[in-house]
Amino acid sequence: MQAYAIAQLSRVTTNDDLVTYLKRIDATLAPFDGRFIIHGGPQDVKEGVSNGDVIIVAFPSMLAAQEWYASPAYQVLIPLRTANAEGSVILIEGVGLDHRATDILPPELLT
Repeated sequence: MQAYAIAQLSRVTTNDDLVTYLKRIDATLAPFDGRFIIHGGPQDVKEGVSNGDVIIVAFPSMLAAQEWYASPAYQVLIPLRTANAEGSVILIEGVGLDHRATDILPPELLT
């Protein structure tokens, strides 16, 4: 099952450290088949409040996402991001193409 690294970052300061982070992150993703599917961009917020830029990186599995995040190559970059942006980062497993909203419900609630 595919998995995703999702970040929402705000108060981003573009400086030499952040530029270094951006120049080096792609090389950390490659060994784990990670690829950006969303990297900032305009938002059309329909409900609530967006707290910054959204970044989503797809991986072939949760294990690949976890191994990427824990990799020495990425760990050395994390301080370059956290010193220059606020926000959260999560790893989360995706769902299959046949997933339906009710799939999360226990059987007794489907009747």
